[in-house]
Amino acid sequence: MTEITVDANLPPAVERFVLQWGDMGGQWGVNRSVAQIHALLYLAERPLTAEAIAETLGMARSNVSTSLRELTGWKLVRRVPVLGDRRDHYEAETDLWEMVTRIAQGRKEREIDPAAAALRACRAAAEGDPRVSAVAKRRLAEMEAFVATLSRWYDQMLGVPAPKIMALIRMGSRVVNFLSFGRGGKGGAADA
Repeated sequence: MTEITVDANLPPAVERFVLQWGDMGGQWGVNRSVAQIHALLYLAERPLTAEAIAETLGMARSNVSTSLRELTGWKLVRRVPVLGDRRDHYEAETDLWEMVTRIAQGRKEREIDPAAAALRACRAAAEGDPRVSAVAKRRLAEMEAFVATLSRWYDQMLGVPAPKIMALIRMGSRVVNFLSFGRGGKGGAADA
């Protein structure tokens, strides 16, 4: 693995953010280089060229190009023109809610949707197979219903304006208490 060294000219806080974002990206299944480039562009005051990114982060230019393509595919980074310069410049999406929404949508398309399709196929195959026990059929149906419910919830949340979702998030456990409708329980599944 290529060790990535951040340019010593970056302020320490920016360098730390770039390195930490890269580490977190690795934990989330995102290539460290991709995450570090995203972090650098997110904090950049102006669009940067691939050459400037490579130099700043001590990365190979080919690695930067590949990473920028991936970030562009996720719609987290966009190419922007700069007057008087024919080179491509890049800037990151800086609206946090938009950024999170795009990441969630990409992950849903790459991970949840294929899992839901596989569950539908497994459940359908199990229904027509007398060798599959009733318990296995029931559990497959429950899992398929659960994933479908989460998928519908996600699709519904996309239509809710960001300020309303943020208000809901800030309410935290008060929402659970409200939904328990005064039953004295903790609002868990047993109370529903």
